[in-house]
Amino acid sequence: MRIDEQPRTRWPDPSAFRNRRPDLRLGSRRQRIDPAAATEGRIAVEHTVRTATAEYTLLLNAPESLGRRGVGEALRDSVAELRAIDLTYGPNRPESLVSRLRRGEISPESYPPLADLVDRCAAMRAATDGWFDAWAVPGGFDPGGLLGGWTVERAAERLRAAGIHDYAVLAGADLVVRGRAPHGGPWRVAVHHPTAPERAPLVLEMTAGAIGTSGVSGRQGHVVDPHTGEPADHLVAATVVGPDLTIADAYATALYAAGPTGLAWFRGNSDYRALFAHRR
Repeated sequence: MRIDEQPRTRWPDPSAFRNRRPDLRLGSRRQRIDPAAATEGRIAVEHTVRTATAEYTLLLNAPESLGRRGVGEALRDSVAELRAIDLTYGPNRPESLVSRLRRGEISPESYPPLADLVDRCAAMRAATDGWFDAWAVPGGFDPGGLLGGWTVERAAERLRAAGIHDYAVLAGADLVVRGRAPHGGPWRVAVHHPTAPERAPLVLEMTAGAIGTSGVSGRQGHVVDPHTGEPADHLVAATVVGPDLTIADAYATALYAAGPTGLAWFRGNSDYRALFAHRR
């Protein structure tokens, strides 16, 4: 039995990476995995899929014992989960479960995953002093501030259920990683400054964890201040690292809305840390 290891993140000296290419560049579409770099007994796979609302890249470092057919089935199952959530929970789809919940046609308890999504939103509203509030947006309940992270985490669960414990799943400026990269070491992640790409990136080594970002899409007013109902304008971007992407995504959304006030959430024994929080 393999036990999923606890989240681990290192912030090494960037100079140590002078002659070592990062495995992942957060926010870049140019993620490439070299099948020839896989260690003996492993299968390296890269796959990109686009749904109606997002583009995802899955990088797998699978045990050879699964065989290419088994790896392909695991990949198809994970991609099917991404597509199903897009169709079933998208707030902009009139017949999605979220839209039906808004209209009072169903209750969260009608569908266990919907109940989990609602519970996550309620928990993050409490954790952020109301700065993340899925019920304080135009049109009613909208879990969009953490829906992307929740989607990626559920797709990653499908990979683990199929026996793949070494992977990275990326969606825009968000990612989840577990285990080891094809070269056998931790995943090397270059996190570029969200508004100044010419700066040297922050380099992380990760064997388990997630990074969530809010504010880099270029859309103005996409995050609403839940206390005023007006578009948030404190920051230009917020990036949070921690164990779970659903939570990191929600924290990033809340931090974007709250501004510097939200930095208090990450003090003490918090498992989450703000990487970037830039004033407008």
